[in-house]
Amino acid sequence: MLNFHLINVVLCDCVSVVLGQNGWSVTYTTQSICALKGSTVDLSCSFRYPRGHKVTSTFWFTEWGTEDIGLDPEYAGHVEYHGDKEKDCTLRITDLRERDSSTYWFRLLTDQEGGTYTGSPGVTLSVTGLQVKVTGGHQDKILTCITTCTLTLTTYIWYKNGQHLDESTSPQYKDPVSSNYEDSYSCAVKGHEELHSPAVCVQGQSCNRVTYTKRRICALKGSTVDISCTYVGYYSTTSTFWFRSDKSTPEDLTRDPGYAGRVKYTGTNKGPFTLRITDLREEDSAEYRFTFKTYNFEWGHSFPGTTLTVTGNTTLYFTIVYHNELQEKIN
Repeated sequence: MLNFHLINVVLCDCVSVVLGQNGWSVTYTTQSICALKGSTVDLSCSFRYPRGHKVTSTFWFTEWGTEDIGLDPEYAGHVEYHGDKEKDCTLRITDLRERDSSTYWFRLLTDQEGGTYTGSPGVTLSVTGLQVKVTGGHQDKILTCITTCTLTLTTYIWYKNGQHLDESTSPQYKDPVSSNYEDSYSCAVKGHEELHSPAVCVQGQSCNRVTYTKRRICALKGSTVDISCTYVGYYSTTSTFWFRSDKSTPEDLTRDPGYAGRVKYTGTNKGPFTLRITDLREEDSAEYRFTFKTYNFEWGHSFPGTTLTVTGNTTLYFTIVYHNELQEKIN
């Protein structure tokens, strides 16, 4: 099955914990984890049980219930048990949502009387998004990339008007901030650029900015897909177009021979601006970005866009679509 998995963002309080008695134990590699919304995290652990016992069942549960989360509809297509019935009890949670913030425990059952054991204290997972906080006066604005839990060993990336600005281990942007009303800023974490914060205006509310409707889309070969965004141009827009991020220079898709007769743009800055691609091919799988120009401005090309995956596997397609729709309903 196709993966959209991302590596873990950060791990906190990285201390192994082993509790147990009479041959029982569960070792959690990490007690506390802070991870980005939309990323993937592994809750790593191992276990031991007395000789003569045979493990019949293993599962994880949360502090707000004792049910196996693998059977919980809210986790459908969202969790993967990567362990076994011998010693590994690693759980992977994909496409993290803020509601996944909880304490997770592992439990094993064996074929002997009294053969059940739950590992304490479990793993506390905190899920956070990114936001740019603007403080200071009119001429001395301070930008901080904030989270609801502490990310460690992290490099922050800053964007101004969609263009890469700087990278730093500090969540605070170090250089003077433009006081222009048309400028917007956004931040991301290195390695997870597609999970960037919303772009915010430093002065007023009418700055240049682009917001993509979806971060990723899966579509069937031969079908039609709509990729949308909304944008605000401080000055009157002179041109708009979509392009593939894997091109050395941005190229309007309507002029790309590989998309001839298959691409159409619809919409204005008063609503979603949509790229429609028909008769999809597997080679259309790529990240698509949007840019616009005014008489004296062009939206930057380094701001992450929407990733499209085209597949001919119907089982894979419906699995991913169901998963994405479920996430949208729950969030």
